Amino acid sequence: MYVHMKNIVYGHCIKGIKGNPVQVPKLEKYVNLWAREKNIEYIPSIKKANNIKIAVIGAGPSGIACSVELAKNGFDVTIFEKETEIGGLLTYGIPGFRLPRDITKNLTARIKKLGIKIKTNIELGKNIGIEQLKKQGYRAIFIGIGADIPVIYTLNNKKCDKIYKSNYILKEYNSKKRVKDLGNVIVIGGGNVATDCSRAVMRMGAKSSTIIYRRDKNKMPAREIELEEAIKDGVNIIYNTKVIDAEIKNEKLEQVKCIKTDTRSKEVLDIENSEFYLKADSIVFAIGLKPDKNLINNEELEFDENGLIKTDDNCMTNIDGVFAGGDVTQNKATVCMAIKSGKSAAKSIQNYLEQKI
Repeated sequence: MYVHMKNIVYGHCIKGIKGNPVQVPKLEKYVNLWAREKNIEYIPSIKKANNIKIAVIGAGPSGIACSVELAKNGFDVTIFEKETEIGGLLTYGIPGFRLPRDITKNLTARIKKLGIKIKTNIELGKNIGIEQLKKQGYRAIFIGIGADIPVIYTLNNKKCDKIYKSNYILKEYNSKKRVKDLGNVIVIGGGNVATDCSRAVMRMGAKSSTIIYRRDKNKMPAREIELEEAIKDGVNIIYNTKVIDAEIKNEKLEQVKCIKTDTRSKEVLDIENSEFYLKADSIVFAIGLKPDKNLINNEELEFDENGLIKTDDNCMTNIDGVFAGGDVTQNKATVCMAIKSGKSAAKSIQNYLEQKI
């Protein structure tokens, strides 16, 4: 469990308040590596099949967690995934230098062992809809499509093909492709996605990689270990700074204009007359992701003010029998939180169906 409080090192246990914290992530990593080396595989027990069909839309962390829990309890689960491979963020987002590819590439086989069916290249709102699934006999539906639309802001209205979104950079890297001629890269953001992008571009041949974050280090959401690894890879980090403009000439990015910020209060305030310039050949936006509402606008689902699907305490949406979890329902979610929400939804789905029987 990760905690983030004043005077506590992010990623360590609560013991850090009064003494030296136990480094939980390192312990978890050690146990997992040991299990892999010893070829130890956890095989869950599965209850007798009840032949109740459930559809899970999205094969990211929340969808997989929900599917596994339901399959263990005897439900007939089918996963619908828009990509050609399952895993979501685990496959297309987190780079291989942080999450070894052999872990994700075996997901399909391990999931099928539980009797879960997987249908890829099928997307909610395009190839399939909620009513269609209900007509096909699915008694409950879980939506875990994640958030994959990058948040960006305008730096310059001039045309430039060297301004990238985080999901593009990471997907190209994980597909073993390379974005050419990156040059000096500016990464805007402060989370784990920003550190992932900064390290990925270095491996793609960038001359330099610099993370620019508008708050100070203590408020940076990236895990300390990710910052340490990024610095080891040669990444520069500039705190209390915002990128406010980009100089583009003949469709070529030349430099970015920055301004220093004051974050002593809750607000991020620009410091007057503190502007400066940094040489830049490419920019990567890594300031967050949001769900693609356009895909599910026709499904009559209700959204909150942040564009996330509304759910009640039982993970159910406004549509009876339709549940949701993961990044599509919560801001700044981690993989662990997505898994937790998928498991919670599975329990709620089981309770819901037991009341219907």
